[in-house]
Amino acid sequence: MVTKHRFRLQKLERSIAVRNIDGIHNSARAITYQVEMNVYYKVYIEKMRMNVCNLGKTDIILEIL
Repeated sequence: MVTKHRFRLQKLERSIAVRNIDGIHNSARAITYQVEMNVYYKVYIEKMRMNVCNLGKTDIILEIL
């Protein structure tokens, strides 16, 4: 998705270890980059930073905090 949409990668100061939803280590082992993007929902717009990792066939996972 990052390549397809030509997002500019920003290197993280520290990598973040990551596991897939099923608990298995992600094939990339760690998140080392993030992207900055505008997220639109109806009339709401927010600039957000998103971590980047290999999700296989899945384009994006959003976590609501």
